[in-house]
Order: sequence, then structure tokens, then C-alpha cells
Amino acid sequence: MKKVIIILALALTGNMAFAQDTPLEISGSADLYYKYDFAKGENIPTSFATDHNSVSLGMIDIALKKTTGKASFVGEVSFGPRGQFQSIPNSDNSYDEGNGFNSFHIQNLYATYAATDKLSFTAGYMGTFVGYEVISPLANFHYSTSYLFTNGPFQNAGVKANYAFSDKVGLMVGMFNDQWNSYKADPIKGLNAFGAQLSLAPAEGVSAYINFMDGSESGTIIDLTASFQLSEKFSLGLNTADFTNGTKVGYTGVALYPAVAVSDNFGLGLRGEYFKFKENSGDASVTALTLSANLKAGALTIIPEFRLDNGSEDMFKKSGSVVNDTKSASQFAVGVVYGF
Repeated sequence: MKKVIIILALALTGNMAFAQDTPLEISGSADLYYKYDFAKGENIPTSFATDHNSVSLGMIDIALKKTTGKASFVGEVSFGPRGQFQSIPNSDNSYDEGNGFNSFHIQNLYATYAATDKLSFTAGYMGTFVGYEVISPLANFHYSTSYLFTNGPFQNAGVKANYAFSDKVGLMVGMFNDQWNSYKADPIKGLNAFGAQLSLAPAEGVSAYINFMDGSESGTIIDLTASFQLSEKFSLGLNTADFTNGTKVGYTGVALYPAVAVSDNFGLGLRGEYFKFKENSGDASVTALTLSANLKAGALTIIPEFRLDNGSEDMFKKSGSVVNDTKSASQFAVGVVYGF
């Protein structure tokens, strides 16, 4: 749940034991989707799954991990729109010198040193510790993404220390580049942002992460993610966040993720989200409901979903319109995700 792929959990929680040499581990995912927006065009302004009435590419994501003694290394690279210009800050889908089509995107590139069985240090470019949803669809129940995900950080570059007080409590503190999603800091500001994460696992089936980041350029974000395994078949996820960058610029929001495992190969889940821009960011709010199914066949997951968004003002387009002239939007999508 927490990071781009499951292999990142060790570095984020800091619960790393002294490791033996391991073979090179290779994991990743590949995905594509079909989406039909009932306004007959690109309409809902969240990340990915943007193409209307098209079988379109997501991305191919490949992660490598190697551990030698106390040191480990993670490198993760993605190819395709979801992992390239839709989620990388220094390129777009228009070409000009030095800023055009990028052939790949480095999602993670970092090294970790386990000083003890409780304390580890990590440096590099890392999937953000903030938020519930992630870039790779492999770790998300829903194929489309939330407003909280789209407007929050995707990656952070910097250095951090993880300490496991016990198997129930961990702490991460770090210094990061002055802006989100950038592996090159302003040379004057450098490591300008402070970040921290308190991880809690107070009972079996319960986990929570309290996240904080503050910097003069990145702004201040406070984020809580939690998951509750309420029964063998029913789970509940939670994400709430508040972001401010300048006076009354930012957003606040909350999302709930109830899900039920109907069988080993079929699950149903709902994402209910309320998201509000702060006064100097437009002062609009939106309530979004997404109902998804997960149909599994081995490593393959098919994700049909229906989504309905309703805004406090005209935020969406009617069929055939080129301006925002209605408060609601709806779409149907089918994502196909293969994990390896």
C-alpha cells in the first residue's frame, strides 16, 4: 500500500535486520486501460487514465534490488505515459531543446545502510513517504487516482534515517531537496525541506503512518494514512492531508477506502473522497466516489470501475463543451495490470 512497490517497505519503516548477501531481485508491473467519459472527452483532472474512448498504455515498471552485507540498493525505472510525462516534473509531451519527450523515468534510485538491526540510513531519489496511493497501479485497489494523490508529492530526493523502536513503532527523519519531485535542488537552498514519518502498528491488522514535511519552497504538508483489517474479508483504508504553501494556498482532504474480499479472486472496493482547495487556490471543493472491482487470475488483475465526481462549482465539461460548465462528471474504466 504505502510505496511505489512492496519492496520499498523495508527502507521506509526502518525495520531492517542485518542482511545476508541476496541474489538480484527483479519485480515490477505492466498495465493498460480503456476509459469512457460520459462527457465524451478528457474531463476529471486527476492523474493517469486520461484518454477517452481508447485502449491506452499505462506503463512498464521494472525494479531491481540487491543486498550485500549491511548495504542494499534499489533502482526502479518506468516506461510509458503513466511513468513518464504524466508523473515526471522535468518533461512534458511537447518537444523543445532540453525539455521534451523522455524515454524513461527513474522512480527510485537509492542506497540503504543498516547500521544496526534497528537503525538504517538511506540516500537518493525515493518514492514519497506521503500519501496512500502510488504511481504503480500494482499497489492500488482502484485504477484511477484520488485528488489527494494528484496534488501531493510523487517523489522526494534526500537523506533519511529510520529507527525501529519495536515491531510496533518506527520513526523516520530526513532532509530533502527544496522541492517535491526534483532530483536537482536549487543550489542556494539545497536540502531545504525537513520530513518525518511515525509508523505505528498497535494491533494485528492495524497500521498507521503520520507524515510531515516542511520547507520554504515545498510548503508544509501533514498527512495520515492508515489501514484496518476489520475481519478476514473486510478492510478499511484512510488518507487525510492538509497542505499549505504560502498564505491560504494549498488544499485539504480526506479519503476512505472500504473493501471486501468476496473470494480469493474477486474483491469490491469503494473510494469516497472529499477534497477542497484553499482560498487562494480557487476555494472549490469536490466529492468523488469510485466503485471498483478486482478480478484476479494469477498475476493478472482486471479492474473495472465507475467513478462519479461532484464539485461545489462548475469544474467539469458537458458533452461537446470546451469550457467547464457543469458541477458533475462520470466515467467508466477498465484497467489491466500484470505484476511480476
